[in-house]
Amino acid sequence: MAYKATQDPRTDVRERAYLPELLRGLAITTRHFWRNLFGTRDTKTPFEERTGTSLVTTVQYPEEKIPYPPGYRGLHRLVPRDDGKPRCVACYMCATICPAQCIYIEAGEYSPGADEKESRVIEKYPTQFVIDELRCIVCGLCVEACPKDAIRMDTYTHTPPEYNRQGFVYDIPRLLKGPAVSHPSDPWNKRSSSEPPAHAHKEAHTRIGEEEHSHSRAIVSHDGPVPVTKFIK
Repeated sequence: MAYKATQDPRTDVRERAYLPELLRGLAITTRHFWRNLFGTRDTKTPFEERTGTSLVTTVQYPEEKIPYPPGYRGLHRLVPRDDGKPRCVACYMCATICPAQCIYIEAGEYSPGADEKESRVIEKYPTQFVIDELRCIVCGLCVEACPKDAIRMDTYTHTPPEYNRQGFVYDIPRLLKGPAVSHPSDPWNKRSSSEPPAHAHKEAHTRIGEEEHSHSRAIVSHDGPVPVTKFIK
């Protein structure tokens, strides 16, 4: 039965003496100590159903590790593309949205005559991409802001300890890891070079074939500086 403390400790001798409650707390601590020392941890039985010596809940790390839940934000990594280079296009969106300002990027430009088709259709790439893991607050905003799926936190590992602060500063060689990722929306999967497409560009707001299904018609007005599509019923 739990002990109920009084509203006014000055009227209770036990609370004024401190000694009985101190011994009671030491007894609880000692009981847990001997249970953890000689007991076992039953990982197959839920905690509320454990009995006897299987009430140990302490995880024997690093021999025993609890798996991380889905969606755990682990150590950063730069996602490589098929040729091994990072998918990052140095747009600075991750560095801009980072509330801790722990990401530093320097951009370079690809040559139009690059050998890789991926490089010919991308304007910029990161010459330096540095993350200070000590300043990171593990918010995941850099992953959400990246338009090219170039940075992820799906490593399921936390930042390992280091002996100095410089060891927590991760550059491109340390960040670039994991399998190559390719998406159908990647520009190098759409055309082989950066030249304009051969087909004529259509006005974005023109509805093709609308006259076949209704009595409305679309006209393009060139009165202003920008062509505007109007739909007349």
